[in-house]
Amino acid sequence: MKVKLAETIRAYHQKGWSPATSTNYSFIENDQIWVSRSGVDKSEFSENDFIPIDNAGKVQVPFEGIKPSDETMIHVLIYHLFPEAKVILHSHSKNPVLISMKHKAHFMVQNYEVQKGFSGIQTHDCQVQIPIFDNAQDMRYFEDVLTERKSEIKQHCFIIRQHGTYAWGENLFAAKRHLETLDYLCECELAQV
Repeated sequence: MKVKLAETIRAYHQKGWSPATSTNYSFIENDQIWVSRSGVDKSEFSENDFIPIDNAGKVQVPFEGIKPSDETMIHVLIYHLFPEAKVILHSHSKNPVLISMKHKAHFMVQNYEVQKGFSGIQTHDCQVQIPIFDNAQDMRYFEDVLTERKSEIKQHCFIIRQHGTYAWGENLFAAKRHLETLDYLCECELAQV
């Protein structure tokens, strides 16, 4: 998993989805959470840039001196609230960031064929709603809002206003599909303005 996810991270950097050292990623393997360490140039990200954390977000031996992402607790919360999640991807793509500035609590689309990229969506002939949460440095805010609005998170992703997107799946393929589906839908809606 480490090698494949590192390849994905480098590819997303090439798309412009992780400027500077932004974005963070994680996966669960053999009941162990691995999260990307902080401050790494994503164009050079390697399988050695993942560190193990426990279910409370604490870095595990022998990596205690290495700093994980500041948003590690968002990953922990997603794994707690959505036990089917095994891989989490975080993007700073411009499309969801710009969409988040045009919508309040949700981003809603309908009738796009690519909506079927979200697990459980069988037809383009429906409405899909993606929650938008305000940006915050306080991880307690995300603990509260993700718990309170869990029932609205149906497409394995959400947008943080003027920040980026979190998407996940039961494997890397599914997580990529959800992230890329959302980005495509945001791009289509922005092109209509």
